Amino acid sequence: MLWIKAFHIIAMTCWFAALFYLPRLFVYHAMSEDQVSKDRFVIMERKLMRGIATPSMIVTLILGLWLLHYIPGYMSAPWMHAKLTLVALTLGYHHMCARYMKQLAAGTSTHSHKFFRVFNEIPVIFLVGIVILVVVKPF
Repeated sequence: MLWIKAFHIIAMTCWFAALFYLPRLFVYHAMSEDQVSKDRFVIMERKLMRGIATPSMIVTLILGLWLLHYIPGYMSAPWMHAKLTLVALTLGYHHMCARYMKQLAAGTSTHSHKFFRVFNEIPVIFLVGIVILVVVKPF
């Protein structure tokens, strides 16, 4: 079980690293003015989403479910319900990133670089909450 937990943490770290970097690319993409730069950001965003973010998300979820299978008692713990809520919000954020990525690629995004700068900070809140809930188990 410790191996599963270790790989779950590794996958989660990769997933969040991608979620921290992808919106930063959106900031630069929204600021870019020439087509060459915009095309470059489209490629970078797509590779980050398809090559790191989504595979890491899938592995994180599979290993997390596997851990819950080994320790079903966690499902009755209030801290786990709070953690799973934050995980669900993180999944929603991931899908919002995919939507914004498509809008930026199509040139239909209405959001400014300032919006994406604020949007970029949201996964930090999720990560802090998840780690505190798992380590401290406050309730």
